[in-house]
Amino acid sequence: MTRTGTWTRTRWWLGLAVAAGVVASASSVALLATSAWLISRASQHPPVLELTVAIVGVRAFAVSRSAFRYAERVAGHDAALRRLGETRTRLYSKLERLIPAGLPRAPSEPPNNGPQEEGHRQRTGDLLHRLVSDVDATVDVLVRVALPAVTAAIVGLGAAVVLGLLLPAAGAVIGAGVVLVLVGVPVLQRVVAGRATRRLAPARAELTAQTVELLHGLPDLLAFGAADDYRQRISDGDRRHRRDEARAARTEGLTAALVTLVGGATVWLVLWLASGAVRVGALDGVLLAALTLAPLAVFEVLAVLPAAARHAESARPALARLDTIMRSPQSSPDPERPAPMPEANELRLEHVTAAWDGGEPVVRNLSLDLAPGRRVALVGRSGIGKTTVAALLVRFLDPVGGRVTLGGVDLRDLDGDEVRRRVTLLDSDAHLFDTTIDQNLRVAKPQATVDELWGALERARLAEWVRTLEDGLATRVGENGSKVSGGQRRRIALARALLTGAPVYVLDEPTEHLDEDTAERITEDLLAATDGRTVVLITHRPYGLSQVDEVVRMG
Repeated sequence: MTRTGTWTRTRWWLGLAVAAGVVASASSVALLATSAWLISRASQHPPVLELTVAIVGVRAFAVSRSAFRYAERVAGHDAALRRLGETRTRLYSKLERLIPAGLPRAPSEPPNNGPQEEGHRQRTGDLLHRLVSDVDATVDVLVRVALPAVTAAIVGLGAAVVLGLLLPAAGAVIGAGVVLVLVGVPVLQRVVAGRATRRLAPARAELTAQTVELLHGLPDLLAFGAADDYRQRISDGDRRHRRDEARAARTEGLTAALVTLVGGATVWLVLWLASGAVRVGALDGVLLAALTLAPLAVFEVLAVLPAAARHAESARPALARLDTIMRSPQSSPDPERPAPMPEANELRLEHVTAAWDGGEPVVRNLSLDLAPGRRVALVGRSGIGKTTVAALLVRFLDPVGGRVTLGGVDLRDLDGDEVRRRVTLLDSDAHLFDTTIDQNLRVAKPQATVDELWGALERARLAEWVRTLEDGLATRVGENGSKVSGGQRRRIALARALLTGAPVYVLDEPTEHLDEDTAERITEDLLAATDGRTVVLITHRPYGLSQVDEVVRMG
């Protein structure tokens, strides 16, 4: 189903939920008012037939209140879950294009220098929080904010109009009370605890990020005796978060007290006005109880507003973070009509200048000729722009000056996915999924045969080790390859890259975090496995430099 069709159905269910909620809440008000009139009239001992309509009305309102409340829950959650699914789909599609360059930063975050430049890493916990809690905020806004607030406003103001037909002054008082609550509750929530409430979502995101970092880095933290310090940072953040939650909860209690206070004052004022009207004969005495008790039911409907106001404030930062992602321009948007892929595989950088996220240029006026089969090594200190060159070659980033061409065609005129089928990137953070060796290899080529898998493992010098495993290709590697060594993890990633059969390979710090002996052996194996292909070796280590055609020193 198209996005437009999905949103149309979502709005239809949302409208149905509002209608059902209005009928359910109106039935509650009508039930109390009708019951009060019935008791008052029955005390006068009229003929039973005069009470029949009221008796039937009480039964009908009692049944409809429950039935329509159930319908509201079903329709509201259906609309919310449809919206949730649509939001997740759109977010995943957007992240697929944004992640290579890093997520857009919030105003309070430091500038983005690209993925891996100057020590930058995308925080896994922050991304996890955006994918779960921030997206779930869309459900809160619909179910816990929009539905109850709209229902309360319609029923409250509608009841004021209906009761005003019986006694205009009473209707005006009820309407004023309803407006005061509708306006006062969110204003009080924002003034008293708005800042604390808005800090909840970012604080939860920070706690999630820190916890994930603690779990992933626990071996190193324990080895260097830093685990307790890091855990203390999390504890301090948790205390601040609980303090903000407590303030938000106290403010919700204060706004609930406001609803009760305004509701009580409204009832007393209506009772005073109605009693005066009965004394002067402007109102039938039988209607006194109905007119007085109806506001109680009205303000019972309004009692959901404090919680709605709190959820609205806490969801505001989460929705803003999602909106930042959705509105962020891609660093390498695909053209509406991509040019045909060229036959030749020659890559060229022509006086290229590149920057991340609109920041300062990381690469300036760089030219590089990568003829088919040519091997070039880029060396230089960390942060000098080597990884930026890798991103340019696989079209994760477009240059701000000059151009990158494949077969003489500007990469900006080509489909990014098609470029990456020709140019394969193997970097130091190549991810292994928590599944089998077989499935990790098939990420590159799902339809690969078993012989092709073993062939890739042979070229990566890993086949002999895999054959010694009890489960062979069915061996699970753990989360991000936690059940295999660092060298084995890199070789599995290499075998996966080789399985693509790409004519051009970009090897970005492939031996990062490995010991010297392992790094030297893997570099040799990488160059041997990619023999005959165009290779760009990005490294700050001396290994393999004697086996390349050209060494380009950056900086």
